Amino acid sequence: MNPISAEPKKKKGVALAGVAAGATAICTVGHTGNDLHYRGYDILDLAKFATFEEVAYLLIYGELPSQVALNTYKNTLKKLRDIPNALKDILEKNS
Repeated sequence: MNPISAEPKKKKGVALAGVAAGATAICTVGHTGNDLHYRGYDILDLAKFATFEEVAYLLIYGELPSQVALNTYKNTLKKLRDIPNALKDILEKNS
């Protein structure tokens, strides 16, 4: 029978360290170390300077939107969030 060691196990290195683990038209992982790029933009820059809608637009259309395109996209998203009146009626009756 092997006794259980009190020493903590050493962590193994990250399996994909130094390897470009993902390279697609949308995303590149580990291109220059521990980085993540969406459509060529560093994720840290997107997180700091872009809105959710701008990043979503970038992922879908392949480029950051102009202000006009962004406004149009936001309006489209707002319309898609609406709850149908029939469902609103049911929810209000059951509350």
